[in-house]
Amino acid sequence: MPPSEREVGVLERLWNGWRSAYVQGLADDTLPIGEGQIGDGQIGEGSVFTRILGSGLEDAQTNIVHRGARCFAILNAFPYSTGHVLVLPYREVADLEDLEPDEAAELWGTVTDAVVAIKQAYAPQGLNIGINLGKPAGGSISEHLHVHVVPRWTGDSNFMTAIANTRTLPEVLTDTAARLRAGWPTVS
Repeated sequence: MPPSEREVGVLERLWNGWRSAYVQGLADDTLPIGEGQIGDGQIGEGSVFTRILGSGLEDAQTNIVHRGARCFAILNAFPYSTGHVLVLPYREVADLEDLEPDEAAELWGTVTDAVVAIKQAYAPQGLNIGINLGKPAGGSISEHLHVHVVPRWTGDSNFMTAIANTRTLPEVLTDTAARLRAGWPTVS
């Protein structure tokens, strides 16, 4: 049982502005993207990723950092750290085994390119790469398979995240997107 305010003495309140948008998005299926909102019924059906793709908005507004023939990379709107990229197929599928062979090949090639771009832009000490398949596995948008590519630094999981449920992100998403686009490998 956590200690009460009286036992601790003073309760510190830390502002974590992105969290309310995230919680609201889970409740009403409206997630903020760039300057506007892409929400339920506003721009077609499907996952938030499918709605972003169908929105007609420019990549700079949606924080898409790369488009390939079958897959694309977009910044996580609620990143674990600066530079957190999601790589996914255009086609909305839930499971790895549902990918066509050419989609699977491009997906993993795009993950590799995202690693290169993140290393170029941020020089992290490490990276986490992972997929959450299904809601029980932690997949918040489980209907549209996506691979997380997250840069990591020693000490980045400090007390802010562990104790205060707050992340310190020193850069706005539009700046992060610009840095990653600049570091993205070019096709020769």
